[in-house]
Amino acid sequence: MIVPIVSAGSVIRQTSLTRLGGILNTAMASKRGNGEVQWCFSQVKGTLDDDVTEADIISCVEFNNEGELLATGDKGGRVVIFQRDQSAKNAIPRRGEYNVYSTFQSHEPEFDYLKSLEIEEKINKIRWLKRRNPAHFLLSTNDKTIKLWKVSERDKRAEGYNLKEETGQLRDPSMVTALRVPMLKPMDLMVEASPRRIFANAHTYHINSISVNSDQETYLSADDLRINLWNLEITDQSFNIVDIKPTNMEELTEVITAAEFHPLECNVFVYSSSKGTIRQQIGRAHV
Repeated sequence: MIVPIVSAGSVIRQTSLTRLGGILNTAMASKRGNGEVQWCFSQVKGTLDDDVTEADIISCVEFNNEGELLATGDKGGRVVIFQRDQSAKNAIPRRGEYNVYSTFQSHEPEFDYLKSLEIEEKINKIRWLKRRNPAHFLLSTNDKTIKLWKVSERDKRAEGYNLKEETGQLRDPSMVTALRVPMLKPMDLMVEASPRRIFANAHTYHINSISVNSDQETYLSADDLRINLWNLEITDQSFNIVDIKPTNMEELTEVITAAEFHPLECNVFVYSSSKGTIRQQIGRAHV
């Protein structure tokens, strides 16, 4: 598959494992002599064709905390992660060019039989967790289900098993005449994405926001009328912290449009509504 990359006014074609929909723009800023910041077009990712399928349309983008990785989600439920090119990072002037790092299917279409509603696979939001080990972790959500993904690299494989051939076929134990110690052998770099947690069945309405707390232990998810607080280790329980659903739905005058935790204070978050208001919530312990 061919993914065109436009860089510094020239067109270069690069092969990729995936066809990306939509356009990703990065820009580099350079100061002129008078101190004015000049923004220059740097890169485009995706197809330049006018014929783009619905599933290829990008629905959200999110940098990780260091800015080295960029995750995009599309209407087909796929997540594509780009990694910053180190040579471009160290170049002068500094360039922000990214290459495809990993692609995986995050969500599949589902059907709610109780409500006779089809749940789209479209990715609504992606949020990265701060890195604590060699692996990366991110949250992705569609309208109803939130998933925690682990993205890790593997460049070694174990060889020399006693009861298993290198092809994976099991050996007859009676044929084992000597004990072998398995050894790690180098292999081509492989990037793996695996689901670690699935948070479901907590939202009646469509999820529009997720936000990771500064404590890196909890996060919130918001739909049109409610905001829930989750622990990243617990998938079957959440706490409702905001509920604006009226007793009579005919009296409904506003819905929640977005919610976000404070970047430093773990007990502070804000949410906005369709009335153009922003409300700040502060959690306090009752003694």
